[in-house]
Amino acid sequence: MVVAFRDALNDHREVINNLNVYPVPDGDTGTNMSLTLRSVVDELDSAGADMAGVCQAIAHGSLMGARGNSGVIMSQILRGLVGVIAGHDEVDGTLFAEALAAAAKGAYGAVGNPVEGTILTVVREAGEAAVLAAGEGRDLVGVLDAASDEGGASLERTPTLLQVLADAGVVDAGGAGLLLFLDAALHVADGRAMPEPSLTAPPAEPIRPEGDDHEPGIADLRYEVMFLLDAPDDLIDGFKSAWAEVGDSIVVVGGDGIFNCHIHCDDIGAAIECGIDVGRPHKIRVTDLLEELEERDRVQAGMADTGVVSGDPVPTAVVAVAIGSGVVSILKSMGVHAVVTGGQSMNPSTADLVEAVESVPAPEVVILPNNKNIIPVAEQVDAQTSRTVRVVPTRGIAEGIASLMAYDPQATAESNAGNMAATAEGVAAGEVTQAVRDSTSDAGPIASGDWIGIARAGIVSVRETMAAAATGLLAHMIDEDHELLTVIAGQGADADATAEIEAWVAENHADVEVEVHAGGQPLYPYYFGLE
Repeated sequence: MVVAFRDALNDHREVINNLNVYPVPDGDTGTNMSLTLRSVVDELDSAGADMAGVCQAIAHGSLMGARGNSGVIMSQILRGLVGVIAGHDEVDGTLFAEALAAAAKGAYGAVGNPVEGTILTVVREAGEAAVLAAGEGRDLVGVLDAASDEGGASLERTPTLLQVLADAGVVDAGGAGLLLFLDAALHVADGRAMPEPSLTAPPAEPIRPEGDDHEPGIADLRYEVMFLLDAPDDLIDGFKSAWAEVGDSIVVVGGDGIFNCHIHCDDIGAAIECGIDVGRPHKIRVTDLLEELEERDRVQAGMADTGVVSGDPVPTAVVAVAIGSGVVSILKSMGVHAVVTGGQSMNPSTADLVEAVESVPAPEVVILPNNKNIIPVAEQVDAQTSRTVRVVPTRGIAEGIASLMAYDPQATAESNAGNMAATAEGVAAGEVTQAVRDSTSDAGPIASGDWIGIARAGIVSVRETMAAAATGLLAHMIDEDHELLTVIAGQGADADATAEIEAWVAENHADVEVEVHAGGQPLYPYYFGLE
């Protein structure tokens, strides 16, 4: 059943991702759930064939491999299920109903402030239906049918319970993923076909609970912080209380000294420090919730590859994180010695960066993370290698390219980091992508297929064409202090749109020089950097 669930999540990954509240083509709920279940199945490969061994592998694999809020909650659901099932040799309707109800209770208990209209609601109401069906004497398939039917109805009701879903016109993505678990159960127990991925667009009009005048908007908390925490069980309640002062969407699952922890917050450092106060946080992952993504297929692979190392021995080398063949070529032409493939939602690990650092021909190294998510990981590298490592906290490719103008391979890493960071700080960045569904924004209503321009503060431009969205974004970004616009054209950019952008800049900001580079990055046809 777990293997079938993993396969279904892989097949439906993009459909679930596209239920993202933010209408860019890079939501990550489907990816996070898929990667979580991949870890579970990997753990099963070394498990014993008996029920206890299988259940133990599911519990451990889901705890250690959970990704994102939805993955952590799904982990707790699986752990709750197997906690009931492990002591039995087979599963009937009554036992499954008991296990699903226990899973729902455990999931609610793991979340700091449970929110209705999410995967929590769907699993609870499915569990309640299963218990009722079992009480009526229905067999396993009957219990699964009852849980699946009520789970589906519960998912359809989620927009009436959670305003952000109503505003976006979507159902809860995590709940949609959970239904595939019940589909997998019916597939195994009754031989039913798994549902095919649906490409049906979400509702065109936002669904509003009756009498609700809430103004639509994107959640305020910007960062998702996750880590494994080694800490005594009796300190976890205090840890949760401390986290409640830092952020929201808190999920802490585990036990026996190891916990998987998730929070949404604005202060990354404070979230991590709470963990340090009670134990040892490790495998720290940080995601900027306003910037999601770089490459979905690489994300699913769950790994980052070190690029070709280039250059002669120097006192100080540069390691950068990037995606797109053109972007990699630009970085290498400017002196970067090694490129680690990665970006938003596919963060390279500390080990990946250490490997790259130790492969370059220099005793000192500067790292360009080129993404806010990767900065905290990069900052761990210095302690893991004998090389001297410094991090320039670049938040995007445009900043990384600009910072290289100040790179001096003969200077120390410390000196380079300071000079390169100062240069990067002067860059304003933006990007253009296409909306995957209807939504709303501060720049106005968004229809599926619209082109949107995103500055650091959020969506500032919504247009019917790619070029119009780009010029609308630039109109918001460019001021009298800017002198150079770097345009990094990715997959989907075309010569006519680029020419229109250049012409607009020439007409409206004649003093701004424009440099266009072929980047090859996916999904975002234009990255902009202003200096």
